[in-house]
Amino acid sequence: MPHSVLLCGSVPLNSVESVFSTCASILGSSATRLPDGEVGVRLGWITFQLDLLLANPDFEMVPTEPGTYSSLPMVRLRDGVAASNVVFGELGYAKAAKESWTIFQKLVAQGTISPETRFQVCLPTPVAVVGVFVTNYLDELERSYESRLLTELKEILDFVPNDKLAIQLDVCWEIAILEGLTSSWFGSNYEEQLLQVVERLARLGNAVPDGVEFGIHLCYGDAGHKHFKEPVNMSKMVDIAMGLISRLNRPLTYLHLPVPRSRDDVAYFAPLQLAIPLLACHQTQLFLGLVHLTDGEEGAKKRIDAAAEVVKGFGVSTECGLGRRPEEHIIKLLSLIRTVSGLVPQ
Repeated sequence: MPHSVLLCGSVPLNSVESVFSTCASILGSSATRLPDGEVGVRLGWITFQLDLLLANPDFEMVPTEPGTYSSLPMVRLRDGVAASNVVFGELGYAKAAKESWTIFQKLVAQGTISPETRFQVCLPTPVAVVGVFVTNYLDELERSYESRLLTELKEILDFVPNDKLAIQLDVCWEIAILEGLTSSWFGSNYEEQLLQVVERLARLGNAVPDGVEFGIHLCYGDAGHKHFKEPVNMSKMVDIAMGLISRLNRPLTYLHLPVPRSRDDVAYFAPLQLAIPLLACHQTQLFLGLVHLTDGEEGAKKRIDAAAEVVKGFGVSTECGLGRRPEEHIIKLLSLIRTVSGLVPQ
């Protein structure tokens, strides 16, 4: 297996063209898919979806309590509005993808991007948008949002050829639910919630046709470059991955799992042992997000050595997207990822 790297999504350079050109130049053939960096309004992951919710006349801002602080504003359905009648308009993902695809094609034609490289589109899950921003009727509104997201996915499929496209789902809020950090509108215990999570992910994944790559990025958050909880080990992520693969009607092309900077112990990776036969059977490529700028190549090598006690031949990545970093750190990280990819035992 050739050395391979994955970019999770955000690459905060000054333009889509700069993202594509810079990443292609530094990563070369080690990156077989490239995202557009989620520049502009998408830079804060799903935060721009709040503006779309506020622009919808069916919603209103939830008043904040005096003397309290909230990291993100929230909305609720207005009195008298039936949740079943709510229709979400354009979310912005298909529009952004179409604009970026035009730039991607131009750079392929110019020889900047290899013709073998796929255009990677990262999408949030409905659970994330509804769970983060909405306070009532979550079940009904999640279904409505999912319907619109699937419409935008179809639009993307209409203008990007299957053999040039990779679709990635960013799975974050679901992990917060499974870790017991936030309330859920589905399931009353871990087993029930896990089942509901993987069924939701499978619905989205099964909408991606064969020929299009489909991957998932499992995330413990990166606000302030900190997790919302430090994972004990990979067990919950393995539960999600195994449950999803068993419910997909198509292959899971790749799986991305974060590795905290402090975890260079075999125990962190040990739960992966359960998933290895399933990943191999379905030819799912594993990417471990073990590259950290703070301890560089030396720290990454320790984490690689620990992981290699459990699994071989994985690709490498950072824990999350590269958002909220200055340009000079982005360039250093891209170079570091490329270097570290050559340290993985095959």
